Amino acid sequence: MPAVHHRTVAVGDFEVFYRESGSPDAPVLLLLHGYPTSSHMFRHLIPALADRYRVVAPDHIGFGRSSAPSVDDFDYTFESLTKVTRTFLAKLGIAKYTVYVQDYGAPIAWRLALAEPESVEAVISQNGNAYEEGFVPAFWEPIWNYGADRSVENEEALRPALEREAVEWQYKHGVADETAIDPDAWEHDLALLGRPGVDRAQLNLFADYTTNRRLYPAVHDWLRTTQIPVLAVWGKNDEIFGSAGAEAFRNDVPHARVELMNGGHFLLESHLDDVVRIIEEWSSETPTC
Repeated sequence: MPAVHHRTVAVGDFEVFYRESGSPDAPVLLLLHGYPTSSHMFRHLIPALADRYRVVAPDHIGFGRSSAPSVDDFDYTFESLTKVTRTFLAKLGIAKYTVYVQDYGAPIAWRLALAEPESVEAVISQNGNAYEEGFVPAFWEPIWNYGADRSVENEEALRPALEREAVEWQYKHGVADETAIDPDAWEHDLALLGRPGVDRAQLNLFADYTTNRRLYPAVHDWLRTTQIPVLAVWGKNDEIFGSAGAEAFRNDVPHARVELMNGGHFLLESHLDDVVRIIEEWSSETPTC
């Protein structure tokens, strides 16, 4: 099994923690995690793909083992997280990469692609949304409400998303056998979510999510214009980002490969071997990968 290295790099006043494996000369695979997790979600995927990629997985600011400054010291928006990621990549000397996105990782990746289209060589989306079709209304209604009006009432309606029941649910829903999911995954997330001030940071990101929807027309234009290789490997039972979001990639990239699997939001916890197999097949068939 290839060694996985655990490192930090300074980005301005903050430290970005990241996991890395594979040959420095291999094509780069950038893994961008979602809420409420970190690069920890990729802990098994990283060594599994390190034979063909230089795999790099940072923790966003406010997540995982990266710095978690207060909302007074950092502007918790997706634009700010993207700026940190761009600086992080520059510090590591990474100019071109395939990007693997999940949940929050998707809007960060779309911003990276729109800012520097030549840098992104291919996209793997694992329950990482780019289309209105992907939003499951029942889940997103309190987030849209809070984005439109940060009232006390709307905040209180959203705060349960930061708590144990909701975090466990993100891992368990849509999974045929819940006993196959390692509880250490959500315990890791909960411990780091519990750091002082992280609740306010996460609420700010919930409110900012509406800005991601506004990017979608530009993202679709980028996909149509470049016809970049796209693999959407998706837990089809996800009640956050529905499978229509995976199928929608074909609207703009007709040759996109779409794989819908009998899993939920955190597909790697239940279908790691299947995801690895599909990525290996797809990358072998896709010269730029």
